[in-house]
Amino acid sequence: MKKKEIVKKHPLAIRWFHWINFPVLGIMIWSGLLIYWANDVYKIGFGSTTLLKFFPDTFYKALNVPFRLSEGMAYHFVFMWLFFLNGIAYVIYTAVSGEWRLLMPNRRSFKEAWQVLLHDLHLSKTTPPVTGKYNAAQRIAYTAIIFMGIGSILTGLAIYKPVQLGWVCSLFGGYKMARIIHFALTIGYVLFFLVHLFQVILAGWNNFQAMITGFEVKKISDEKPADGPIN
Repeated sequence: MKKKEIVKKHPLAIRWFHWINFPVLGIMIWSGLLIYWANDVYKIGFGSTTLLKFFPDTFYKALNVPFRLSEGMAYHFVFMWLFFLNGIAYVIYTAVSGEWRLLMPNRRSFKEAWQVLLHDLHLSKTTPPVTGKYNAAQRIAYTAIIFMGIGSILTGLAIYKPVQLGWVCSLFGGYKMARIIHFALTIGYVLFFLVHLFQVILAGWNNFQAMITGFEVKKISDEKPADGPIN
């Protein structure tokens, strides 16, 4: 017979940072797209040949996308500060509380992350090792998202004030390169969202509710182990 046990998982501060960041980052991506759609310049190709355009003309016509540059900039610059302050508070909290030890990858993380990927795709039946609260793939992803946030803030400032913050702009190779990196990081956030949602679905309700309540309900067996052989 199995009993249920309540296991603490996420502190209140981590849950607050997570649920504040989720909608803020969503609005940042949406408002950033409003800005980008006003000057849709990026494509994959060579010379005059275009292999892939991120948003083809048919996309704009089908969805009747309005070019709301000023509105996009207004939302983007307001929520940028919420994104920045929430990120700074998160980094300070993880550093002071010691939570960073649970997040930082170790020398085995990249090998173990590959095992997590194969297991999630049902290409391997071997259960990947979990040391602590997060598995290796989560450690890498959650650490990477911190550096991505720093990159977004710096490249965003370089684009926003390329003259006043010329030294920041030069760090990224100029205005055009800073804008490319900023756009690439946005693609990274979208991919992170999709993978994160996929993993949440795979993990099930118990894992999802832990980010709301702070604890998981686990089933434990209360059966006594069988007696060993008598010597």
